[in-house]
This record gives sequence, C-alpha cells and structure tokens, in this order.
Amino acid sequence: MRADARKNREHLLAVAGAVIAEQGVDASMRDIARRADVGLATLLRHYPTREALLEALLRTSFDELTAKAGELETSSSPADALVAWFRDCVAWTTEYRGVTVLMAAAIEDTESALHASCVTLRTAGARLLTRAQEAGAARTDVDGTDLFALVAALAWLGDQPSLAPRADHLFGLVANALLTDAESVGSAGMPSRG
Repeated sequence: MRADARKNREHLLAVAGAVIAEQGVDASMRDIARRADVGLATLLRHYPTREALLEALLRTSFDELTAKAGELETSSSPADALVAWFRDCVAWTTEYRGVTVLMAAAIEDTESALHASCVTLRTAGARLLTRAQEAGAARTDVDGTDLFALVAALAWLGDQPSLAPRADHLFGLVANALLTDAESVGSAGMPSRG
C-alpha cells in the first residue's frame, strides 16, 4: 500500500474511533466521513461496510488483548493473569458503546468480518481460564464462552448511566465469583469510562 493511502486509512480510522467512542457503534458513516473531511464515497472505498470499518478499527485492540493474554500466561500467577486480562477486556469494551452486541453476534456468524478476531480473543481468555482452573484457582463450571459473556455483561453495565458508578464494585463481585480464592481479586476495580 502506498504511503499516502496508508496515511488516509489511518486518518479515517482515527476519526472513526473518536466518533464511535462518542456515539457508539451505530454512528453514521456519513458523520464519520464528514468529520474526516472526506466524501462518503472515499470512506466507502476504503471501508465498504460499517462492519469492515469496525473490524479494521477493533482488530488492533483485539490483537493487543490477545497478546496481553499470552504475556500474562508467563508473567503472572494463574488467578492474577485471569483477573488482569478480564479487567483489561471489560475496560476496553466500554470504550465503544455497543461493541459487545457486535462481538456477541460476530462470534456466531462465520461470515462476519469480526468473527476471526472475536474467536481469537475468546480463545485467549479461555486459555487463561483453563490455566487458572488447572491450578485450582478458578471455578470449573465456567468456560470461555461464559467468560466472554461476562465481559459483555459488565461492559453493558458500564454503559448504563445509573449503574456506571457501581462498575468497579460489580467487576469485583463477578471476578471474585470466578475464582476459588476470593481474596485474589482484592479491592482493585476496573477502569471507568472517561
């Protein structure tokens, strides 16, 4: 890809990220193009669908969360690794309102542009969960699908104005419920949406 084309794509993604952070995943493609100071046709030439735009925008974050899971596997205790990744994943999903709905749908839709990234992310969390379970640090009646659903549920709670102030407390309750040793989570909560 030519340098100018790469720069244009990066600019579109940066603007799309800001608009989607403000308005959620249903933000208007026309509004994204307008804020990027390009025509809608230019945006659609680079990203022909909203899903293609979201996949490009989210892929980097998915890759980072997946890599973080790999790092935590070797640098932290099983319980600490699971809780740290879980916290980071929940915090990230609260950046873009509505992203959890897309992720839940994409995990089941093999044709979705987001499917592979979501499956990879769920697999990374499941690996951390299995490691904690094998160490006796996590409940054995929970699987990777449950963990993925809990991320989505906590992100949804963070999106609710009346519940957002309780996000840290609720994260702690859920994280403690995942572990066999509730002392492992401590009082550290999840980061709140800025």
